[in-house]
Amino acid sequence: MIAPHGGGALRPLLVADPDERAALAERAQKFPSALLSSSGAANAVMLGAGYFTPLGGFMDKAAALGVAESMRMPDGLFWPTPVLCMVESFDGSVGDTLALRDPNVAGEPPLAVLEVGAAETFSEAEMAHLCEKVYRTSDRAHPGVSAFLQQGRTALSGKLRVLNCSYFETEFASTFRTAMQIRARIEENGWKKTVAFQTRNPMHLAHEELCRIAMERTGADGCVIHMLLGKLKEGDIPAEVRDAAIRKMAEVYFPPNTLLISGYGFDMMYAGPREAVLHALFRQNMGATHFIIGRDHAGVGDYYGAFDAQAIFDDEVPPDALQIEIFRADHTAYSKKLNKVVMMREAPGHKSEDFVLLSGTKVREMLSQGIAPPPEFSRPEVAEILMEYYRQKSGRVGAGAQ
Repeated sequence: MIAPHGGGALRPLLVADPDERAALAERAQKFPSALLSSSGAANAVMLGAGYFTPLGGFMDKAAALGVAESMRMPDGLFWPTPVLCMVESFDGSVGDTLALRDPNVAGEPPLAVLEVGAAETFSEAEMAHLCEKVYRTSDRAHPGVSAFLQQGRTALSGKLRVLNCSYFETEFASTFRTAMQIRARIEENGWKKTVAFQTRNPMHLAHEELCRIAMERTGADGCVIHMLLGKLKEGDIPAEVRDAAIRKMAEVYFPPNTLLISGYGFDMMYAGPREAVLHALFRQNMGATHFIIGRDHAGVGDYYGAFDAQAIFDDEVPPDALQIEIFRADHTAYSKKLNKVVMMREAPGHKSEDFVLLSGTKVREMLSQGIAPPPEFSRPEVAEILMEYYRQKSGRVGAGAQ
């Protein structure tokens, strides 16, 4: 199986022994505490679950600035984005043992315990520099930039022990999996080559077929549909609805032992190219050999070019930085001429009207009105789940599909 990033074993920071973990969680209730931001909590979960191997914890200021500038840690390790624990202020001292509290769970229980090695404040200029390098913009209208700048400017780092995986392991018990668990399933399935597909949206017919195309062309034995379960921007479809829609698609339209449906506990950054590289890195850690990157991967608005998330692997990522291979996908759509889903660049002699192309806004309008998108765009079983969500959201009980 493909080796984790860094070439060693997975390095999960979740306290392994259940009794030790429970005892530490009880003691942590009495420790001085700091309330994490949602993205800080997600970073702790990713560190705990092994996805951020081989990091030993949150980055200090020097490491974060170095990663933003050159995608390298001080020891030379390749890493694409800062992994920080940012707080509004810190009144303690270096050497303190601190309970990091979870903002996303009722009662804000301890999520992790940090032995504070450093508490360092970024200047406004340094925060803007981080944004420019990681998000390619410091525009506060960018949802990732906005979330990052709202966390505070003081970075805490040090020895980290993670106590749990937040609400992901309770609210998404059948879907959330650690990197270790996914590796174990891939090995159990006997897959030698595995494609990973990232999604923060329900999967329509084009996404479904893209997974088939990638598996066929890479010679993969299976595909991990790996959905983001954390916080999204306003208007995106909730994780539980996406989960139900994707599971229905897999159940009806894929043979047994070819898909693994799972999810991970992270908040979307919308950082485009840099986030695409991060996505590839932690898919390597979970055991995938290939990762699909398509049009506008991890993008938002008009901040990135359509294929910037692919170009970064040619222009900025050293050839030996990652072992996972990138499957470069074009925009995928149903061809009326060929009567099948194709990657549009592979369909010569086509005009835009030869494809079934619907904008996200148009699809949401149709679903909210109880109108199923055409079968060339969405499976009817998937459309029904999404229409039901919009019916409940709007309070339109009993509205039928058209």
